[in-house]
Amino acid sequence: QVQVVESGGGLVQPGGSLRLSCAASGSILSIYVMAWYRQAPGKERESVAAFISSGGTTSYADSVKGRFTISRVNAKNTVYLQMNSLKPEDTAVYYCNAVVASERYKNLEVWGQGTLVTISS
Repeated sequence: QVQVVESGGGLVQPGGSLRLSCAASGSILSIYVMAWYRQAPGKERESVAAFISSGGTTSYADSVKGRFTISRVNAKNTVYLQMNSLKPEDTAVYYCNAVVASERYKNLEVWGQGTLVTISS
């Protein structure tokens, strides 16, 4: 079984910073992608940032470019999302997503439970 667990959400004032963490665990053979998505109230889930293991490529939504940074610690199967210059519109539940090869499946997509980020004064 493979799971991902997020942590680090909370309440921050506009202009502040937060760092989210996501740890993948279980019978993982390799990780293809680890990514962050978010879902604001009344809106669809959207991609925020992704770390592609092959080549160490990163990608970002236009709305967060220059403010958010995704990074990964391979040895710990952990990905971080450093969020700076936060805005009220960044308020959402942030979900970690991983696409992995496990002992049972060649291509398995796993979602975390989500962590709430609230930007408010």
